[in-house]
Amino acid sequence: MLDLQPLERQCPISDRNGNLAPLDLVTPNSFDINYFENLIQKKGFLESDQILFSAGGSTNDVVNEYSKNPTKFKSDFAAAMIKMGDISPLTASQGLIRTVCNAVN
Repeated sequence: MLDLQPLERQCPISDRNGNLAPLDLVTPNSFDINYFENLIQKKGFLESDQILFSAGGSTNDVVNEYSKNPTKFKSDFAAAMIKMGDISPLTASQGLIRTVCNAVN
């Protein structure tokens, strides 16, 4: 698994929520398939990401495909972004902006 000690040293004891870390430590400034390659090598940064590629996992085929085919990944990503852009969120009295994301106001 990923060695977190170098990352833990960056986090001040008083406020560990103020620091950010890239999900892909290999090419943190590139939008590429290394994220998926890291998952295959069991080097996912977050446990919730690593579960995308696990023993007998239902998404293993997708991770494998994207790790080998950057064109498919980028095409699928673009299509997903377009779909997300078509989502109509509830607003005004119909919606709710949470002040704490995991609790209803």
